[in-house]
Amino acid sequence: MADRVPALTGIRTLAALSVCLTHAAYWTGHYTDTYAGRLAARFEVGVTIFFVLSGYLLYSAWVRQMRRPDARPVSIATYFAHRARRILPAYWLTVVGVYALYLFRDNPNPTTGTGWSGLLRNLTFTQVFGVGHQHTGLTQMWSMVAEVSFYLVLPVIALVGVALCRRTWRPDLLLLLLGGVALISPIWIFVAVGGDADLTAPIWPPTFLWWFVAGMVLAVVGPSLATVKPTLWVVAGALAFVAAGTAAAGGPTMAPQTPGQTIVKHLLYLTVALGFIVPLAATSGGWWSRLWGSRPAVWFGEISYEFFCVHVVVLEVAMGLLGFEVFRDNAMLVAFLVTTALSIPLAWLLHRVTRPIWRRNHVAASR
Repeated sequence: MADRVPALTGIRTLAALSVCLTHAAYWTGHYTDTYAGRLAARFEVGVTIFFVLSGYLLYSAWVRQMRRPDARPVSIATYFAHRARRILPAYWLTVVGVYALYLFRDNPNPTTGTGWSGLLRNLTFTQVFGVGHQHTGLTQMWSMVAEVSFYLVLPVIALVGVALCRRTWRPDLLLLLLGGVALISPIWIFVAVGGDADLTAPIWPPTFLWWFVAGMVLAVVGPSLATVKPTLWVVAGALAFVAAGTAAAGGPTMAPQTPGQTIVKHLLYLTVALGFIVPLAATSGGWWSRLWGSRPAVWFGEISYEFFCVHVVVLEVAMGLLGFEVFRDNAMLVAFLVTTALSIPLAWLLHRVTRPIWRRNHVAASR
């Protein structure tokens, strides 16, 4: 992976909290077809930030190999072992914990994702393929299906790039390759959205591939970013987020009704993510790097994955504790703050329990 940059860990704080905020908005009935309602839904852009970061950080190891002919080749076995040990323990513990919790708690969707088949699908990242397999408290895990799918295809894309370069640094060829791979997403969107495809096809992994590829492109062009002006990039990202609240990006739903709206939304989200990440990947990140490289941001960023895993089931419980009715006009910020406060210690505990598993592998791989 890329050399550790604290701010790239810290920006995960923004991503995780934005995802939590959009779920709080959804559960408290603020997904209305107004500008404010659409904007509340757009905080899901945190997922895009996570995806672009994955593409950038994971592909950087292959870029380093191609830039330096004497560099040690990336070990595919080590790569997969590290990804599995980093992702699976916390994910599996969360899935099993949620299923166990709902053995003793009423499930508002008792026919969705239940039973051994539902558990198996959720454990194997296949719950988004077909209707009725996502379990209450785990609905955010559709993004983990896309993430894990990217983990599987990344070595293939990377090895094709290595073969194209033939031991020389050819960023032009790499960018052509990545551009071709990125085209898979808009093509898939036109097939999956608003047509006769499976109802769940708009959230299948090909839809989101170009977000990961954008991070890979950033890994290729990284050395040319030495003179980046962080304020311009951050403002561009913020303006793209504001624009995403317009009807051009669809209604207050995860999957817009038309291919055109979906593509507009995806491109605006990508602009947000790049606007926030590019200054952190550059050597001149300035105030933006100092903000997200601060100790509190990095600390939260370290547990952001575990926070992401648990926050939806915590939100479900918090709604009951607060006496809020689901999908009614409740206090969104109260639900968000209570969910965050309850999720942080649980995420920290999950991180501490699983960290020895993946950290040991990471240390061995870096030797």
